[in-house]
Amino acid sequence: MSKKTSTPNTPAVTDGGETHQQAQRDGTVLTTNQGLPISDNQNSLKAGGRGPTLLEDFILREKITHFDHERIPERIVHARGSAAHGYFQPYKSMKHVTRAGFLSAPNVKTPVFARFSTVAGGAGSMDLPRDVRGFAVKFYTQEGNFDLVGNNIPVFFIQDAIKFPDLIHAVKMEADRGYPQAASAHDTFWDFISLMPESLHMIMWVMSDRALPRSLRMMEGFGVNTFRLVNAAGEFRFVKFHWRPVLGTASVLWDEAVKISGADPDFHRRDLYEAIASGNFPEFELGFQIIDQETADKLPFDVLDATKVIPEELVPIEMVGKMVLDRNPDNFFAETEQVAFCPSHVVPGIDFSEDPLLQGRLFSYLDTQLSRLGSPNFHELPINRPQCPFANMQRDGHMQMLVPKGRANYEPNSIEPKGPRESPAAGFHTAPVPVEGAKVRLRAASFNDHYSQARMFYRSVTPQEQQHIGEAITFELSKVEMPEIRRKILGHLHLIDEKLGALVADELGMAGEAETITPAAPPVELEPSPALRLYGKYEPTLKGRKIGILIAPGFDGKLMSTLTAAIGNEGAKAAIIAPKVGGATDSTGTKHAAEMALSGSPSVLFDAVVVLAGADGDKALTANPDAVSFLMDACRHLKAIGVAGVPTLSERTHITGLAGVSELAASKDIAGFLDIARNGRVWNRKLPT
Repeated sequence: MSKKTSTPNTPAVTDGGETHQQAQRDGTVLTTNQGLPISDNQNSLKAGGRGPTLLEDFILREKITHFDHERIPERIVHARGSAAHGYFQPYKSMKHVTRAGFLSAPNVKTPVFARFSTVAGGAGSMDLPRDVRGFAVKFYTQEGNFDLVGNNIPVFFIQDAIKFPDLIHAVKMEADRGYPQAASAHDTFWDFISLMPESLHMIMWVMSDRALPRSLRMMEGFGVNTFRLVNAAGEFRFVKFHWRPVLGTASVLWDEAVKISGADPDFHRRDLYEAIASGNFPEFELGFQIIDQETADKLPFDVLDATKVIPEELVPIEMVGKMVLDRNPDNFFAETEQVAFCPSHVVPGIDFSEDPLLQGRLFSYLDTQLSRLGSPNFHELPINRPQCPFANMQRDGHMQMLVPKGRANYEPNSIEPKGPRESPAAGFHTAPVPVEGAKVRLRAASFNDHYSQARMFYRSVTPQEQQHIGEAITFELSKVEMPEIRRKILGHLHLIDEKLGALVADELGMAGEAETITPAAPPVELEPSPALRLYGKYEPTLKGRKIGILIAPGFDGKLMSTLTAAIGNEGAKAAIIAPKVGGATDSTGTKHAAEMALSGSPSVLFDAVVVLAGADGDKALTANPDAVSFLMDACRHLKAIGVAGVPTLSERTHITGLAGVSELAASKDIAGFLDIARNGRVWNRKLPT
């Protein structure tokens, strides 16, 4: 590993005089639980500024251990989750970069269990808050379990794991009042962010539409941390893990998220379960960004810094295989709740880097599972149990479910010569990375740039995404009560992008009030990375989407049948809605069943909408506030809209002649409507004033 210069960011050590003792008595000195004053609460103890975190860091271990045990039995973070079984299969052999058996050949099919989750809310919170989504996959390989534990955003808030308890305390419900639940729009979170500029890149992502996914089936996943791949010859390279949804990415708008949360707080969970139950199996491609040391040294940022992304334009992503989720859990508690993921669960051929966030996670996740599941034997639960043979000398303990046989419970032994022994040939070998350096608490100087990538991300996304980021930050800061926190954030935004800072300041009525921020390292201009955009990256499609068809008396039944068939041919689902759940009669007097009633089925639940009626139905819908809201919301949310037989309702809702609104006078008009719907939002629609 190459050497890079490091600079301490902590003050010089002072003596333990009376002044400091009095400060400690007054509670203004930060200490351990044993009363030991802490000199540095920002950095874990490492072997050199870019070296691995040391096990002797008792301050890190005490802090994270206490944090891990704060909740039982619910997860402290990622409590709200949904999951599915499936399998992973590589496209080709990856033996040239890793000895991992599950990546060795295209005919190797590995069972997996994937869990998707929100971060901040409790288990009973809603599915669609503005939040990061966890993206964790357990591979049941023939060499043991490999847990790839990541998020739907490729970077993280912090660079060093010692700050994780502080981050989560800040974003969780405020300690004195117990709210808000599953929301970051409050003082403690933004106070923390204002004082931690390393979080600003992540903030750009969380304030973007990435934090409001349309479906768990339509979001990207990332390993976040930098790992290493090791081949049979012992050669190693850095790697970043990526998941890409075959259905493409899609998100909802903030107003939709608010309304969906009221109409269906289980929106994502229901969507995932129903898709699998109907045979529309979610698929994700696994990609590697492989970085050799020479390339890593040339990057304008540190590959060990979890707040940085490596643009695909610099290091392309190589797709290596596909995951298919084809079975729902049999029991939510036994599987989705009891599954235990740990980044330390790796297989031969996959190893760790010195990323200080990852180094802390290797300890923290295991400690959390010990607390949450109550036993070191959590690996014996069916959902966590390896699907390959496993044997060792670990015995007994709370909830021991196995029955070990024989006399020898130690190794080496001569009593049972056929018992388990270490295997130098097949066993896990840590990559022989040279490590040297003084024991220090500091942040490497190569970690000091906190603004350049935040700027790169903002300037890489589409104008619509930029607009939504500005609106999201404005909304969040409008909920912050302390003006000094807002001023600091405005100062940070000014460094990221002056136009963004000015826009938010103006919307808050705080133009000219931004605090002047002096960055640790001046931001530099990085080339935009179009690959970071959410929209326009994937081919237009309706596959996996849902189109709501509202029917009312007198509608054209033949047109509806043709439309539903065309939607099905696109790989989408047509959901039939009526003013009453019993259905509605068409122009021939034939009654058609409905799947849902209009009052409980707002248009926010669908990707595109159609309204079909006759003269009587048009009159009834125009007088129905739910029908008016159905169309007006669909218009406001820039959805493709198809109408037939509802001129009065169209006039009432002001949609006539707008972009993306199709008159379905005959079956031949359906193709034009579907062409618009495939593109998702109708961004060029100018809403009526």
